[in-house]
Amino acid sequence: MNGRYASLPEGVRIYALSDIHGCADLLERALRSIDADLQRGTAQRVLQLFLGDYIDRGPDSRGTIDLLVERARSATTVFLKGNHEDVLLEFLRDPTRLHDWRQFGGLQTLISYGLRPSLNPGRKEQVDLARKLLGAMPSSHRNFLNGLRPSFSCGDFFFVHAGVRPGIALEEQKEEDLLWIRDEFLTSEADFGKFVVHGHTPVIEPDFRSHRLNIDTGAYATGRLTLICIEGSRIDFLDV
Repeated sequence: MNGRYASLPEGVRIYALSDIHGCADLLERALRSIDADLQRGTAQRVLQLFLGDYIDRGPDSRGTIDLLVERARSATTVFLKGNHEDVLLEFLRDPTRLHDWRQFGGLQTLISYGLRPSLNPGRKEQVDLARKLLGAMPSSHRNFLNGLRPSFSCGDFFFVHAGVRPGIALEEQKEEDLLWIRDEFLTSEADFGKFVVHGHTPVIEPDFRSHRLNIDTGAYATGRLTLICIEGSRIDFLDV
């Protein structure tokens, strides 16, 4: 599906952003931009769509999830799972995965929940940290993480964290690819069946191709969180 011709159903407006990575201050600014833009037009159905990687690397993962949980109480929201949430959930199931998670900025998330991990936790500390993290998480945070979706489709648009595997129908994609794929997707010129909006791979500017749009502008490193608004076949970039 060529992005020039992709369209949402009439009356639907979608706001989308990705890869917040613990930058609660930038998320607050994005939510204010959404609220201001809501006054424009007469969309009958508005969705606020978040493409995953809410945690890790940045300074306030807990505050970020607090904001998203609160937003879900007052707006129609869709929350997708990113690979960072995938690793966190794996750590809670198997604390030895802390070695993997720390490579992705997991220690910053633990610290945001009031924990004080050492720089190189052993097995006993790994188990202790997983137990303490579960205890420090409000039930609303646990429900949020367990309720994340792998993808979302509306009209001619397919929203996902990382991308899709070329040559595989969208309804047959494996969750691992939706959360983790990179080169095979990014280098493909294939028609995926729908126009794909994704994050996962940081870019200096939003990367708008004929068949996909990457909106991960590396918020935790650059201070830039990209927010888009889609209505009909129009895609606007809003100030954050």
